[in-house]
Amino acid sequence: MKAELLIIGGTIVDPSTGRSGAGDVLVSQGRIVGVVEPGTAVEAERTLDAAGCYVSPGFIDIHTHIYEGVQEMGVAPDRVGIDQGVTTVVDAGSSGFANYEDFVKRSIEPSKSRVLAWLNISAPGLAEGRSELADLAKLDPEATLEVIERHRDSIIGIKARMSGSVVKSSGIRPLEIAKDTAREAGLPVMVHVGNAPPALGDVLDLLEAGDVVTHAFHGKAGGILNADGSLIPQAAAALERGVLFDVGHGSSSFSFDTMIKARELGIHPYSISTDLYLVNLVEGPVYSQAITMTKLLALGYTLEEVITWATSAPAKVLGLESEIGTLKEGSEADITIFRIEEEPILLKDAEGKTIAYNQQLIPQYTIRAGEIYTCST
Repeated sequence: MKAELLIIGGTIVDPSTGRSGAGDVLVSQGRIVGVVEPGTAVEAERTLDAAGCYVSPGFIDIHTHIYEGVQEMGVAPDRVGIDQGVTTVVDAGSSGFANYEDFVKRSIEPSKSRVLAWLNISAPGLAEGRSELADLAKLDPEATLEVIERHRDSIIGIKARMSGSVVKSSGIRPLEIAKDTAREAGLPVMVHVGNAPPALGDVLDLLEAGDVVTHAFHGKAGGILNADGSLIPQAAAALERGVLFDVGHGSSSFSFDTMIKARELGIHPYSISTDLYLVNLVEGPVYSQAITMTKLLALGYTLEEVITWATSAPAKVLGLESEIGTLKEGSEADITIFRIEEEPILLKDAEGKTIAYNQQLIPQYTIRAGEIYTCST
């Protein structure tokens, strides 16, 4: 057997194929050639020793803010991508149809990470402030669809932020427009939920299978749980329809208590994302996808569950499950090599609550389309 790159000595964790345990990974021409038993004779141009590490499909973060045209918010994609063990980063509505071409030039073209986007239903995205859905005149479905058609290779859905401070007097109407536009484009929507109005139940009632609710486990009033800890009926109905609940940690949108109560009800994240931007990257409480994954481990979820929610599950959200989020033969050679270090850490949620944990998930190498990058965190 021959390969351009052979990864040896690691423990495979690949929920997409169900493979778990010792194995060597073969890569050629930027793609997975196969996973073989340790010690299999392979003629390789390069060998990477992953002893003591786990080898998984490349981590995917479906909620970041990586458009540097948004001042004091947009972070360079590679800082939250390949530098942190994440092969694919998705911007969540920082740009709209009016500035998407600039986003392509600033964020997609120069980056080593794969960069995709949820296109904001509002023309400027977040570039003109955080109340982008207050003025319905800035919502132009026809112009949005034109940009989507030009950039089908990078736009994977439409973003609408449905909080009172964002929509103001526009109510539920921006989401109705976003849904109609997304339906015509054949794409899902990602909906930011937070402080009402509109009421979360009204938002959920508009969503369909494959749509994503980000910040699903926040600790604010009016979330997915009633005061008695039960699931609101609209959330139960949405999950039954196939609506996907995403973590979307952010600076104010992930609560340990909410996640614990949801888990007791059998409600788990579909995907883990960060909502990383300049401030919470540096000052916390988010810091990275790896730290966010560590928080779910600290809450008692298994490594296989957490890896699923950071690889194969988000790949399905993006419609790319045959290309990324997997180590199956023929897929893109996007791989994350990480350690689980026995090292104490104090983890903080967005409500200020802390949990002491004795392990950390720490990325060592990011392999993107067969190229090896050493992680900086």
